[in-house]
Amino acid sequence: MADKLARYRSRRDPSRTPEPVPAEPPERPEARQGEGDREGDGDAFVIQEHHARSLHWDLRLEHDGVLASWAIPKGLPADPAVNHLAVHTEDHPMEYLTFHGEIPAGEYGGGAMTIWDHGTYETEKWSDREVKVVLRGSRASGRFVLFRTNGKNWMIHRMDPPARDPFPPLEPMLPVERVRPPRDEEEYAFEFAWGGRRTLVPIDGGRTDAARAYSWLRALAASFGSRSAVLDGEVVTLGGAEVLVCYDLLYDDGRSLVAEPYAARRAALEALGLSAARWQTAPSWPGQAAPVRQAAREQGLPGVVAKRLDAPYEPGPSKAWLLIPSPGTSRK
Repeated sequence: MADKLARYRSRRDPSRTPEPVPAEPPERPEARQGEGDREGDGDAFVIQEHHARSLHWDLRLEHDGVLASWAIPKGLPADPAVNHLAVHTEDHPMEYLTFHGEIPAGEYGGGAMTIWDHGTYETEKWSDREVKVVLRGSRASGRFVLFRTNGKNWMIHRMDPPARDPFPPLEPMLPVERVRPPRDEEEYAFEFAWGGRRTLVPIDGGRTDAARAYSWLRALAASFGSRSAVLDGEVVTLGGAEVLVCYDLLYDDGRSLVAEPYAARRAALEALGLSAARWQTAPSWPGQAAPVRQAAREQGLPGVVAKRLDAPYEPGPSKAWLLIPSPGTSRK
């Protein structure tokens, strides 16, 4: 039998990478009676999140004593209406089922690799041009088909119904200007009006369209890995650099939050722990109108925004968000 790991081995030096590099060709497993549709099929899979030159996910399926592998730049598709590119790569050794670690810079595939999910799968079809499987993992589950399109380029299609809510319409909720804070201020959270450029940041597959305007947001999107999100905030200049100040979360890990009250959305936003040189979570103070207005005046900000704690996210102008300008800064 031909050495199925020859290509894998030729690309790696075991003295320079922590990856498993077996010295001998893999042995073909015993045929399993009644399992799969081809002799030698195993049933283990792993998906690794790979922060290499570009973020992607590696799907590996046990087959004929090795791990058949595809690099998927945007991860598994959650919606059957959208197929994702899957680049067929060299077979990997079975030891790769548990591999995680840092592949040194300069080596093939250099970068951090973590195990995103693992489990078992069932084979419905396996040919040189089409692989149809049922994944049974903790994060990845359901029926998928990989089909070849051109050379090493394949596509992966989800055959089950959508696994997540659709993204909400990307139209921001806007405050209505008011001279004084609301009387029932305990029902509101008070935040600074930043006076920046309002920006919605959809994140999917470690990427964001907002990077077209702000290239530095690519790093923010990559930090989310496979977690999908829609952030709401403003791009402001702080300390001479543009910074994204986030103050709302419309979508989180496959679930739309627009119908949730602001207090719940705010808690979910804070749980993300967004804090870096170019992005941060805006401070928020429930029921504290006077001290927040005073701080806004002292910092030369346009005013404060009062947000009802029980209000859903309503695109367009909404009386649930009130802009109270600092003296002399009315926008009217």
